[in-house]
Amino acid sequence: MPGKLRLIDRRSLILLLGLLLSVGFFATTLFGYFVSREAIRSAIIGQDLPLTASNIYSEIQKDLVRPVLISSTMAHDTFLRDWVLGGERDVRAMARYLQEVKIRHKAFSSFFVSEKSTNYYTGDGILKQVSPSEPRDVWYYRVRKMSDDYEINVDPDLANRDALTIFINYRVFDFDNRYIGATGIGLTVDSVRRLIREYQARFKRTIYFTDASGRVVLQGDQAPVSNLRQRPGLAVQLDAILKQGGGMYQFVDEGDNHILNVNYLPELQWYLFVEQNEDVALAGVRQTLYINLVISLLVTLIVTWLCYITLGHYQSRIEKMASTDKLTGLLNRHAFGILIDKLIASYRRNPRPISFLIADIDHFKAVNDGYGHRVGDRVLVQVAAALRAQLREADFAVRWGGEEFLLVLAGCTAEEAHSVAEKLRQAVAESIPCAEWQELRVTISIGVSEFDGEETPDQAIGRADNALYVVKQGGRNGVAMAAASA
Repeated sequence: MPGKLRLIDRRSLILLLGLLLSVGFFATTLFGYFVSREAIRSAIIGQDLPLTASNIYSEIQKDLVRPVLISSTMAHDTFLRDWVLGGERDVRAMARYLQEVKIRHKAFSSFFVSEKSTNYYTGDGILKQVSPSEPRDVWYYRVRKMSDDYEINVDPDLANRDALTIFINYRVFDFDNRYIGATGIGLTVDSVRRLIREYQARFKRTIYFTDASGRVVLQGDQAPVSNLRQRPGLAVQLDAILKQGGGMYQFVDEGDNHILNVNYLPELQWYLFVEQNEDVALAGVRQTLYINLVISLLVTLIVTWLCYITLGHYQSRIEKMASTDKLTGLLNRHAFGILIDKLIASYRRNPRPISFLIADIDHFKAVNDGYGHRVGDRVLVQVAAALRAQLREADFAVRWGGEEFLLVLAGCTAEEAHSVAEKLRQAVAESIPCAEWQELRVTISIGVSEFDGEETPDQAIGRADNALYVVKQGGRNGVAMAAASA
């Protein structure tokens, strides 16, 4: 059969379906991504960063409570005050006392500075004498003038190779409440640094402490820079951040958006910075986005392919139902109209002979009357099968009427068509249309015409029909050639 009939454009429909599915999946995935991104962002700003900063602050405060109590006990210790009031004569006694405090409480260092002698005592004896002109002794003169009982300060420890140390500086008074010096213990910052590293590893955040100028004074493994003024995105708002002493901020650094939580620690006079790279936090969501897009694409392809197969199956069935005769399986007149238009259009481009054969079953009414319509239907089916079996792939057969058949032979002249008609007539005559009735035989009469290129297909078919009439008049079971068109 020349080409398949198409009632709908399946490719266009499938492309439209695939496009709709793709757009739907893509829109849904993007919507989910943006919702998740905003939820994570809100959680970082509203909960995660403040909670991290609060936990670190609480841990630092907890670590400082016991050292403050130890320093308070030292400041009120009777031995220490009696020793000072006794003239500070036995330096070894004071050194032994400070060494014992250091060992017993696992402190990094312990000290006492006398107001009277200005001696700086440690567990090893006299370290030096403090002086108002020495920059490293400023802390002592600040403590001497302050109204609070103690302060927490971070300074390099001269007695321990300038290791950065958290000092508890406690004011000491004699029994008459006269100021006689300052004492306390020092703690290494390693515990704080270890805490920072743990939080950085757990929450994938950058944590560090700065002083009032923005200089990074304490961090975990590493800080972004040694001074925050070296970060362009942060430097422009650093003064405002330090002035406010805390809050939530955002800035862009090297193309990434960073969210920042800042808290001021009055005990240390430091600022605690907890920084989250938003792009790193959203990496998991982005990965999920990519996975969802791939899954959506695969689902779209699978659904589109299944729809293509299913639609093709049902389209073929629908087209077959719409274009074929239900009883014989031959084409119907509707299908003939479509195919003949295509064939004539091809003829206009490249003229090749087209012949029409009109075949009619002889005495078919007698078969129906004598054997019943059921047998008559079987005869129609068998004749149609015999006709179709003799045709080429380029030809097509149509059930033209009740017992009439139209055969269209492409590329076939009238003489060739006449020869084909004889073969068709002989094949039907020799066939047994109904196995239950061996005596039943049928014959056909055929009229042949060739399309002349000037007439319409209906006119050519009309000439073949006239030739068929001639055969009927002449006794049936024969083939006749139509007269030329007028």
